[in-house]
Amino acid sequence: MARNDTVLVLGATGGIGGEVARQLCDAGWQVRALKRGAAEGKRDGITWFAGDAMDAQVVQQAAKGCSVIVHAVNPPGYRGWAQLVLPMLDNTIAAARAEGATIVLPGTVYNFGPDALPLLKEDSPQRPVTRKGAIRVEMEKRLEDASREGAVRVLIVRAGDFFGPKPGNNWFSQGLLKVGQPVKAVSYPGRPDTGHQWSYLPDVARTMVELLARRDRLEPFARFHMAGHWDADSTRMSGAIRKVVARRTGAQAPRVSAFPWWLVTLASPFVTTFREMREMRYLWNTPVQMDNAKLVAFLGREPHTPLEEAVEAALDGMGSLGTTPVAVAA
Repeated sequence: MARNDTVLVLGATGGIGGEVARQLCDAGWQVRALKRGAAEGKRDGITWFAGDAMDAQVVQQAAKGCSVIVHAVNPPGYRGWAQLVLPMLDNTIAAARAEGATIVLPGTVYNFGPDALPLLKEDSPQRPVTRKGAIRVEMEKRLEDASREGAVRVLIVRAGDFFGPKPGNNWFSQGLLKVGQPVKAVSYPGRPDTGHQWSYLPDVARTMVELLARRDRLEPFARFHMAGHWDADSTRMSGAIRKVVARRTGAQAPRVSAFPWWLVTLASPFVTTFREMREMRYLWNTPVQMDNAKLVAFLGREPHTPLEEAVEAALDGMGSLGTTPVAVAA
């Protein structure tokens, strides 16, 4: 029987969804994407459908004949999480049941509370201390429950803080730096000498694509952690940014300053995004590192772009090195 390599990507205009869609196209998949207000048709190898991930019927129609659904859709700016995230996932699960499809979910570290840190494994206890973390745990629980029914298979790839050529809702492009602006300073949110993990979006997408190529060998509910780029003392990422900026622009290396948490605290009662950022501050005050032993055992390696090369591509994509920035993704 011929293998069905047709996939629906929800969130294909976002950072991780867009990168996964592009790499699946390159790998020979038939890629579909769903977006509100999209002009329907095929562009850059992707077949676009107009519709909302909150509409179960639209999702099910777009997923018709698909063997994989990538669920990479999120409400922009942390807004509406409690009202939108779980219903959107339920629609994906229903569509996957109808097609017997595999669901791919980009995982986060929000599932884990301080008791699970500093080293996270796939079976580390998930006892979140934030509302967003509790929702992420419930998402994975619903996926696991669906996989136990037999009609749905699940692949979760968990990685550290994203950064990459396409700006999105991540700390790199909205915390450390600003999209489309010359890099005059790096605003670092973490404590000095506190380790933090970063993940380059094309590496995360490549990992998902390679796992999907071997999906017949995966367990029905499979979780993998990526090691990404480990910044052991809070200087490696900012140091890479400073080196790339100085080399590419000829300007003095930008200074590193502390992220203005005081401003986030002051504005959090009035700004949803700031309130959610404040809740996640514990992930910057404690080392957060993931064990990728299971991934390496399965694939033989973890896709890994050297840090300075990855940072340079990210800064180019943001328009921070004198190039034209891409549109900020939801």
